[in-house]
Amino acid sequence: MLKRHIHTLPMFALATAGCLWGTGFFFGKIALTEMPVPSMVLFRFAFACAGLFPVIFYNRPHFVGSEWGWVLVASVLGVPVQYLVQFKGLSLTTVSHASLMVGTLPMLLAVAAVMFGGERLHFSGWLALAASTFGAALIALSSSRAAGAAVASTMGDLLVVLSMFGAIAWILISKHLMQRHSPMIVTAFVFWVGTVMLAVTVMTTSGIPSLHYSTRAWIAVVEQGLLATASTALLWNWGLKRVPASQAGIFVNLEPLVGAILGVSLLHESLGIMAVVGGALIIGGAVYFSYKPEKSRL
Repeated sequence: MLKRHIHTLPMFALATAGCLWGTGFFFGKIALTEMPVPSMVLFRFAFACAGLFPVIFYNRPHFVGSEWGWVLVASVLGVPVQYLVQFKGLSLTTVSHASLMVGTLPMLLAVAAVMFGGERLHFSGWLALAASTFGAALIALSSSRAAGAAVASTMGDLLVVLSMFGAIAWILISKHLMQRHSPMIVTAFVFWVGTVMLAVTVMTTSGIPSLHYSTRAWIAVVEQGLLATASTALLWNWGLKRVPASQAGIFVNLEPLVGAILGVSLLHESLGIMAVVGGALIIGGAVYFSYKPEKSRL
């Protein structure tokens, strides 16, 4: 009973992170109505770093030797590369198409964990991952049917997929670093270093961002920074330290599920039977990994 309780807490943290990530699509859509992509991403991470400041202030890193190199790589790929590419893709395609592309992450992550992380995944695990990814696809396809005049593009879709490789690198490198260091320390330093690089990139290519936006846009960015970025990263890395990356990836698929719910309840979008079935597949996969006996997971 104690072992199951210890295992359930990390799964709950991962599920909460997936849900909070889902709010990022909704509030990101609000912010992007006024802000250009580089400015929005920079402001998002500025608020995220502010939320992570206590971790930096009260803790000192003990990275040694090549670990600082891994921190640098995770920072570059996990912040400026992933988010600038992803939101540039989102600006060129529809939200539903972008959600579909993000839904490919768990399968890509499972493959990467098996190839580079030495993890094993039996047929039932692959089946659950495939079902969850298919569920995300159903939600995205259902949303795209209701997109109306929104226009998707192959370039935008491919950019979102490309950004997933930055996410995979961030996840696997963070997991490697967390074998010796606290998840909070790893998260805070990767984000702080990444945000400095992001600021240099944005100011070099786009100049100093404007601050003249509506209160509505700023609230959306603050939510993205504090809840959809800082809080989710801490919860995700804490859970990831205790759960194999190939299994943790399935909870990323909660992101399009939450986004669909917010779209229906707040944006008055229609939700068809495909989206309902997709949500059931995602939740079913999460339940499988939460309650499957430990010896059957690997």
